[in-house]
Formats: sequence, structure tokens, C-alpha cells
Amino acid sequence: MEVIPAIDLKEGRCVRLVRGEFDKEVVYSQQPVEMAKFWQNKGASRLHLVDLDGAKEGKPQNLELIQEIVSRLEIPVQLGGGIRSLETIGLYLDSGIDRVILGTVALESPDLVEAAIKQYGPLRIVVGVDAREGRVAVRGWLETSEVKVEDLIQAMNEVGVTTFIYTDISRDGMLQGPDLEGLKRLNQITGIELIASGGISSLRDLEELSRAGIKSAIVGKALYTGDISPDFERFQRL
Repeated sequence: MEVIPAIDLKEGRCVRLVRGEFDKEVVYSQQPVEMAKFWQNKGASRLHLVDLDGAKEGKPQNLELIQEIVSRLEIPVQLGGGIRSLETIGLYLDSGIDRVILGTVALESPDLVEAAIKQYGPLRIVVGVDAREGRVAVRGWLETSEVKVEDLIQAMNEVGVTTFIYTDISRDGMLQGPDLEGLKRLNQITGIELIASGGISSLRDLEELSRAGIKSAIVGKALYTGDISPDFERFQRL
């Protein structure tokens, strides 16, 4: 299994939110660049970055910091948060980001996602599906739509998206375990690769995800608190 450490950027710091609530943050580092290098040195094969300010504002807010992180790393970096135009997608990919994660636009502007797939290919475009009680949340998790998670994944798969990140917002930052049943159900959709995110709290959680056929997982808080030891070579053997 590929375990991808997460760095969430807010006002230039590395933070974690509780259930996606912007007023409930824990600051883990004032130096995100050094934190990114730390995860690389520990053996991570990829880094997951989120521009939380960008997600809230709908446009890049930590661009210079993101570019610095990318320039200092040798491992690929995936990025989400406030990416809502082809111009922004191109800006990040040209800056060295390996793949961008689209969230709000997948629901509100599916034609833009299709255009991005045609221009950059499915290996560089990922759709993040953030769920609140089975419905898709958008705009930095501040709004919840009436669209079901399964319906959005099916629609995006039809326009060429093959990789999806699924996050159960109610579990994010809570260390209560992932939405295993939801992930199992979604993993039955043919033609997609599913990345688990949200609530992963232990090595046992990772083992259960692996047994369920999930090949990648994004882990944030549990790595920062030490609930999961950053033994990335061991993770690869799961």
C-alpha cells in the first residue's frame, strides 16, 4: 500500500482541521517546507498538499510556498484546494506539481474537468470526492450538495477520470477509523482507482484498507501524533 503523508496549508503553516472546520485547527509546524522534507526523508513516495486558504477562497493562496515545497523535494507532489480553472491547473502543473486534485469544479463545472483530462491526461487529474452523510461537499467543505457520492464518481469516470480521493468529512481529523464500508462499496465501481482519506488512525486501519482492495491512503493527523509510525517501507508490504 502507498501511504501518502498530508500537509494542509493555512496561512503559511502546516495545520490539521477537525471535521473540516476552519475554526478548529491544530498547528503542527510553522515550517511546511521542512515538514515536507521530513516526510521525504522518512521514505514517503509521494506528498499530498492541500491549500486550505485556496479551497475557501476559490483560487490559489499559498502559491509561492507550494512552489518552494515542490522545488525542494524529489518525490512527486499532488495538490488540491481552490483549483477551479484550466489556467490554475496549468499554473500548478507547470510549477512541478505531479497531479492536481479537483473538487468543487467536478460538481459545478464537469466540462472543465473533461477539458483538463483531454489536455493533460488522466494520470495528472484526480477528483477529490468529499462526503458528508453520503452527499458531496464543496467549497472547502463549507457547503453540502444534494448529489450522491456514487453519482459524482460515475459521472466523472464517464468523462475520463480514473483516480478518486474519497474523504468522509465526519471522520477527518478524528482518529476514529476510515469509512471502510463506504470505501468497499465505492471500490466496486469498475475502472477507477480509489484513494482512502479521512480518519485513518492505526496500522490496523491500513491493513483493513489493504484487505478491502484499497491500494493508496492519505494519512494526516495519525502520522503527526505518532498513532502511526512513519515506516513507509512497511506500508509498501501491506
